[in-house]
Amino acid sequence: MEPALFAFWAKKIVAALILPPAGPLLLIGLGLMVTRLRTLAWLGWLYALVVSLPITVNWLTAPLETAPPISLEALQRTQAIVILGAGTRSYAPEYGDTTVNGLALERLRYGAKLARDSGLPLLVAGGAPEARTPEAPMMRDVIENEYGIVVRWAESASLDTRDNANLTARLLGTEGIERIALVTHAAHMPRAQAAFEAAGLHVTPAPTAWLSNPDTEIEFGDFIPNARSAYAGWFATHEWVGGLAYRLTAPPPLARR
Repeated sequence: MEPALFAFWAKKIVAALILPPAGPLLLIGLGLMVTRLRTLAWLGWLYALVVSLPITVNWLTAPLETAPPISLEALQRTQAIVILGAGTRSYAPEYGDTTVNGLALERLRYGAKLARDSGLPLLVAGGAPEARTPEAPMMRDVIENEYGIVVRWAESASLDTRDNANLTARLLGTEGIERIALVTHAAHMPRAQAAFEAAGLHVTPAPTAWLSNPDTEIEFGDFIPNARSAYAGWFATHEWVGGLAYRLTAPPPLARR
């Protein structure tokens, strides 16, 4: 296995053990099995509660989702729109083959809208960590056949967001493009923007699909776990952990011309 692919899968395994639901369950399980570690069970229960209660999940997601919606004026000051992939559905019999997942569709829908509003060229970015069909061709297929927007570039060799950034910067650099509108989920934007700016690109955030709730009024339902908040809690925890990993391993930013 190539070092880059080994590192990718190592990160995936570690993340799966840390993030909910496995992270809290492991703590609870260890605490119940080993009497001396009983405190871990309570920590696991508290961890599970924090990442599933609407009120605490909102505290986790809101600090990540600070970039405002992109304005048409800001969009027109960029040279291209970059849409990041978010994964695939390997079992999609209604489409006859693997296709993009729901997260990717949220990004593609918004990226198509921005392209239609501005006339800017599109780049889609998504590789194939599992040595299957890369995500970028599937993204292109959706954009072109379902939204009627031509995709100019497809970056399909990346393993993660940092790879997205470096390979996209190289691809766009051959055509003198430095200023991009970056489309991804609002909670993913801080990590994605940092990676693309470290690759030497000038990034205007174009976030979509907010998970936090701007309504500050506290209600009874904010203290009852639900499926939506559990999902948002997983997403936010993933981004906080990923952001920390990026800060610990990021190379120094490239000098802008």
